[in-house]
Amino acid sequence: DGISDVSSADLDATAFATQTVGAGEKLLSIAAGIATPADDSRVIVDNLVQLNSLPNPGLRAGQQILVPAAS
Repeated sequence: DGISDVSSADLDATAFATQTVGAGEKLLSIAAGIATPADDSRVIVDNLVQLNSLPNPGLRAGQQILVPAAS
């Protein structure tokens, strides 16, 4: 199972890790890094925006966001 098929109710039950955003890093590249081959990175971006209560997908260097922990 990947994050792209996780419902918002399931997000509460998923283990998360904090990731610090690097210079020039984008949410899409973070999503691609945690996606499985079956995942759609765009759906993961949407889930990360929701999880982190981001007003938009833009990030800034040094910002900390929650991402699904490696299993």
